[in-house]
Amino acid sequence: MPLQNRVDPFGHIHAVSARGMFMGNRGGCFHRDDRTLKPTHWANRQWITCRLEFKGRKRELMAPGLYTELFFLDEATALAAGHRPCYECRRADAKAFREALMARDVFTEPPLVGQLNDGIAGEVQARLKERRAPPTGDAAHLPDGAMFSNGETAWLKLDAAAHRWSFEGYGSCRSLPEGPVVVLTPAMSLEALRGGYRPALHPSVSPPAG
Repeated sequence: MPLQNRVDPFGHIHAVSARGMFMGNRGGCFHRDDRTLKPTHWANRQWITCRLEFKGRKRELMAPGLYTELFFLDEATALAAGHRPCYECRRADAKAFREALMARDVFTEPPLVGQLNDGIAGEVQARLKERRAPPTGDAAHLPDGAMFSNGETAWLKLDAAAHRWSFEGYGSCRSLPEGPVVVLTPAMSLEALRGGYRPALHPSVSPPAG
């Protein structure tokens, strides 16, 4: 049976066999010795997105007492779920993310890691605790790389089209829906996308017809 370690754009963690392009963690260990998850699915607000390989490091997944490894289809999924680029294994991307936020005047000087964690993971934690409803908005006004939902399905906004998300990849693109949608990508990450940050997308993303 697959481990419960695959994250969807809503921030929920599932047991599926597909792994995706990125791994990450939520600040520490929140699994039991039998590798099942504890009731709270994070250790703190340090939610990061990491490379699958870095300096030849090898790990046993969900080793007792060590951090709980998570996996994402791609970076757009990880951003929607409340994760940010890791400053160790993805330092260049983390700096680009920070600079994109400064370009949008979210910060006037380089933000501290804690400020990013509180703004990004903090928003998604509040949703998962049902203390805050996700915002709604117009899909056409979202930046490329943002994710939204119009029900139980998550969609990627790219090139003025909507791409249906799944654990295995994206389906064919469709026209953007009219009317309000539920915006999944946290507000601070949306600003980074508007400021020029370009997340790595799964190769299953199809170009718009024509």
